[in-house]
Amino acid sequence: MIRGKFITLEGGEGVGKTTNLHFISSYIQEHGIPVIVTREPGGTPLAEKIRKLLLDNDSEAVSETTELLLVFAARAQHIQHVIEPALAQGTWVICDRFTDATYAYQGGGRNMRISTIESLENWVQGTLRPDLTILLDAPVEIGLERARQRSALDRFESEKTNFFEQVRRAYLLQLELNPQRIKLIKANQPLIDVQKALIDLIQPLLK
Repeated sequence: MIRGKFITLEGGEGVGKTTNLHFISSYIQEHGIPVIVTREPGGTPLAEKIRKLLLDNDSEAVSETTELLLVFAARAQHIQHVIEPALAQGTWVICDRFTDATYAYQGGGRNMRISTIESLENWVQGTLRPDLTILLDAPVEIGLERARQRSALDRFESEKTNFFEQVRRAYLLQLELNPQRIKLIKANQPLIDVQKALIDLIQPLLK
């Protein structure tokens, strides 16, 4: 059995991840390859409950350490019950955010120690890393405006602009550190151009 490919889609608020996840999924399925689309935090019933705790504006204040541990607890469940079994069966997995989001939101936004995130990454994931990470990037003010128009803001979306500037900088640093795996697409260009760029990135994996 040929192992499936693991593709992650990253970016700040309002960069169009949901729209493009479904585009990527359809494109891969057109080539006769089984695909699942999932998300983080989430992806399993338990991980979705953790997601609700993380995003809920009405719960008690969540400490930075608690937030980081909850993110990785959900990820551990997700990997064991969804991601690894699918990849082992030859199914491709497309995930809305993964560990790069932790480096961006908890590392950049919360200013947590990168070495702590690295330790948890290695412990929870072992050798699992995405085959391709697509970073959709747009100026913070554009993404936040889109997010505000979309729905009521969750706990993360309610953060101040400076938080999201730090998140964006951390994402761009991850791009710099992992140029073979992470590829940048400018999300503030027309959708047709974004999707053409997506095809250009995915086609080599299909061969």
